[in-house]
Amino acid sequence: MPDDPRDKFHVELFTDGACSGNPGPGGWAYILRHHASGAEREDSGGDPATTNNRMELTAVIEGLTALKQPSRVDVYSDSQYVLNGLNEWLDQWKRRDWKTAAKKPVKNEDLWRRLDELRAVHELRYHWIRGHNEHPENERCDAMAVAARDRAAGRA
Repeated sequence: MPDDPRDKFHVELFTDGACSGNPGPGGWAYILRHHASGAEREDSGGDPATTNNRMELTAVIEGLTALKQPSRVDVYSDSQYVLNGLNEWLDQWKRRDWKTAAKKPVKNEDLWRRLDELRAVHELRYHWIRGHNEHPENERCDAMAVAARDRAAGRA
C-alpha cells in the first residue's frame, strides 16, 4: 500500500553492536531506510571502554535520534537484551523505580531512560533477526560496528 499517507514517515531501522572483550572497545551501527522511497542513511561510532549491551542500545538510540520527526519505525535487532527490554522489561523497571525484579539497579539505566524518551516520540515495532545468519542489513551493520570498534580501539 505505497499510496498510504502514513508511509511517508515509515522507516525501517536495522541495528547492531560489537565489543571486543566485555567490557572493552566497542562499536555500534545502524541503517535507516525510508519505507516509501527506499532511501537509506547509515552511521556508526565507537567507544574505547564499553560493553556489548551498551553498544546494542546505543545503535537503536542513535538511529531513532537521527529521525527528524515522529515516525513509525520497524526496529530490527539481533539483540534479545534490547528487544526484551523494550517489549517486556522497561515498563516494569519504571514502575519499580528503575529496579529489577530482584530489586537490583537496572544496568545501563542511562541508556534505557533515553530509549524510553525516544519510544514516546515514535511508534515502534520490534523484530528479532538471528545474528550472523546472512541477513543483508544485519551483516552490514555488524561490519560497520566492528570497524567502529576497531577505530575506537586504535586498530584502524
